[in-house]
Amino acid sequence: MTNHHDLGGKDFGPIEVTTDDPAFHEEYEGIAWAISRSARAPDLTIDWWRHSREMINEDDYLTRPYFDSWIQTDMATYIDGGFLTMEELLSGKADQVCEPPEKTTLSDVLTRNRATCVDFSAPVKTEPRFKVGDTVTTRQFETDSHTRLPAYARGKRGIIHVYHGGHLYPDAGALGEHTGEHIYTVAFDATELWGSDAQPGDKVYLDLWEPYFE
Repeated sequence: MTNHHDLGGKDFGPIEVTTDDPAFHEEYEGIAWAISRSARAPDLTIDWWRHSREMINEDDYLTRPYFDSWIQTDMATYIDGGFLTMEELLSGKADQVCEPPEKTTLSDVLTRNRATCVDFSAPVKTEPRFKVGDTVTTRQFETDSHTRLPAYARGKRGIIHVYHGGHLYPDAGALGEHTGEHIYTVAFDATELWGSDAQPGDKVYLDLWEPYFE
């Protein structure tokens, strides 16, 4: 999406990094993370989740904590997927009482996550247009829907670094269409993306789908 959600390449000043920063700054953030990792609405895809999050307006999105917007997005997708109702959410109580799940450990969660990893590879009916070493130019476009091509990398020249085969195309997935497209890792000179502000010789690597190229 081409709006306030596409923050890559924007100038917000330096990022302060500390080694002793806690994983969660508020108790609810850990709860938000746990909900996100343990609950899934039926047939929810990561692309639809991202599209739903990008529906949050600018004033709301840029003034609220990170995990706050996560909870907002999760609840919206749960309602959209029929997982719960708006009335249940507002009341804080489910219409049907479920048995509480057995207590689990972090190790159990990690083991379950590894066992249920999703394979996003998908068949593509056409042959790949590019091969490793080819120079490509990304498309310059605006969109109101979800895309994984950031604004700072549009209309830029790069070199195909790796070809990964066919994978689900996120721009279509955000619209409910699950189709495969060829995907490549593309190497960009940092100066191509950032101009004289970048360090000469630095590279930026992006995984990009074939429809993103001219």
